[in-house]
Amino acid sequence: MEDLAVQALNGLASASSLFLVASGLTVIFGVSRIVNFAHGSLFMLGAYLAWTLTGAGPLADLGGFWGFWGAILLAALAVGALGALVEMTVLRRIYGAPELFQLLATFALVLIVQDVALFLWGPDDKFGPRAPLLRGAVEILGLRFPRYELFLIAVGPVVLGLLWLLFHRTRFGILLRAATQDREMVAALGVDQRLLFTGVFFLGAALAGLGGALQLPREAVTLHMDMAVIVEAFVVVVVGGLGSLPGAFLAALLIGELHAFGILVFPRITLVLVFLVMAVVLVLRPYGLLGRKPSGAPPSSETALPLPPAMPRALRPVALLALALLLMLPPFLGEYPLILLADFASFVLFAASLHFIMGPGGMASFGHAAYFGAGAYAAALLFRHFAAPMELGLLAAPFAAGLVGLLFGWFCVRLSGVYSAMLTLAFAQIAWSIAFQWIEVTGGDNGILGLWPSEWARGRLAFFYLSLALCGAAVWLLRRAIHAPFGMALRAQRDSALRAEAIGIDAFRVRWLAFAFAAAMAGIAGALFAYGKGSVFPSVLDIPRSVDALLMVLLGGVQTLNGPIIGAIAYAGLQEQLARVTDYWRLLLGLVILALVLFFPRGLAGAFRRKDAA
Repeated sequence: MEDLAVQALNGLASASSLFLVASGLTVIFGVSRIVNFAHGSLFMLGAYLAWTLTGAGPLADLGGFWGFWGAILLAALAVGALGALVEMTVLRRIYGAPELFQLLATFALVLIVQDVALFLWGPDDKFGPRAPLLRGAVEILGLRFPRYELFLIAVGPVVLGLLWLLFHRTRFGILLRAATQDREMVAALGVDQRLLFTGVFFLGAALAGLGGALQLPREAVTLHMDMAVIVEAFVVVVVGGLGSLPGAFLAALLIGELHAFGILVFPRITLVLVFLVMAVVLVLRPYGLLGRKPSGAPPSSETALPLPPAMPRALRPVALLALALLLMLPPFLGEYPLILLADFASFVLFAASLHFIMGPGGMASFGHAAYFGAGAYAAALLFRHFAAPMELGLLAAPFAAGLVGLLFGWFCVRLSGVYSAMLTLAFAQIAWSIAFQWIEVTGGDNGILGLWPSEWARGRLAFFYLSLALCGAAVWLLRRAIHAPFGMALRAQRDSALRAEAIGIDAFRVRWLAFAFAAAMAGIAGALFAYGKGSVFPSVLDIPRSVDALLMVLLGGVQTLNGPIIGAIAYAGLQEQLARVTDYWRLLLGLVILALVLFFPRGLAGAFRRKDAA
């Protein structure tokens, strides 16, 4: 019983820390409706700034109580000011862009902050001092428990109470709650929305910075803590209900305690426990524990086009020239360019399959790597356990990925918006956990090696032409599906599910089949990628792979058919070239993406289409 009590206290401390970050994310999303991917970066900056201020900053000479806690407070305020600056200089200029495109801007900030932190603080882990007056431990039921953990347990409820007072007892809080429910009406009443949004970002960023700074005495400050915390913070926000602070607090408690006791009861599922919880909650309660169904019609966006536009005239000669070069130049290229071109072909199909459900289908996905990885593992497992040749692996890949898509899609397409996207992420992480931990079958982290093409396609030139042919045919099938009656029904349910149902279209069935079809196409891309690399690892299913596909689609433009093709080539090409030039390639890539977001807010293909129309 004593051990269980200590575990419960550990869970409460973790829940309180997680709530600090999630509360800021909840406040920002509730008012601005921006999925702030950079929130984890603000958390990381809070930790680094607190370490600097306590160790070498202006408050270091003070020492003791005032030096430490002054550094914590100053780090939180500095991060809040940085969040307000980001809102004024970047996000304010793209509020009119599609919601998911705003996510692209925040991810560019993640890349920038990652390399800025690497440049300023270096790659080594940083260890902070212990908190004054909170060192040592106290006895609880005969066991010693750290005083600082008890302090963290108290911080969460205190912050929740202060936020409740802010939202219910101040004019600023009342305006925030009003903007959460109806931004247009708040603007009509004469409220300066720009000042309101800047205040929201200051508050949310300061909470993230405070959460990071308070981690200083309990864990090392690393360059990887941003992505680790942002995923769990998103889970807390979605499980609790978007925009609900009490829901976020309840979800943080649930996840913190499940983490604490899951290590004792089910140690093998701790890597994916939070995603299992999110999947179960969203299946049973589609809008979270304390969330409410959005009122009114969904906001319109430029993704809802009646028909996908044809290729702009300005791009047609370029496209024909590029195709001719792809067919004629490869025999004169070296081995490394051929490897890159084969990878690019897989990425184009991967992005096009995601675009199929995002553009015509109107369904966002944060876990599309599940189907890319399903195709890769289908081919690899057939090779490992049955010595199957490449031809059989390529045939099995779309069927395996399509079946996974049918299974996951049955749950995902019942939801909409961020809830649906986060459920896809949960299922993708469950699939990753299976590949990572089922060592007897998948090889675990060691992967499956020796997965080479058949003898006739083993040369790099032959394999490139094979990848080009298969990916090109699959992209053509996706386009044919969009223009077919099925694609028209898919766009109809996207634009108005009620009207589609009224004329006899089964909206759920159409979305479900489209989800599975896109998954099958992604499976082909995954299998080709695996044969090109000669191996498969769990990383093909991980979150960064899903983020890559999402960035390719958004960078190219969701509104056009050519967007995923242009976006995949641009993103993969930039990443490859910048990584060869400098160690700070994330910084440069982030700046390029941010510039594209600001100057081409509808994607690269959307910019060409607009120029062509003019």
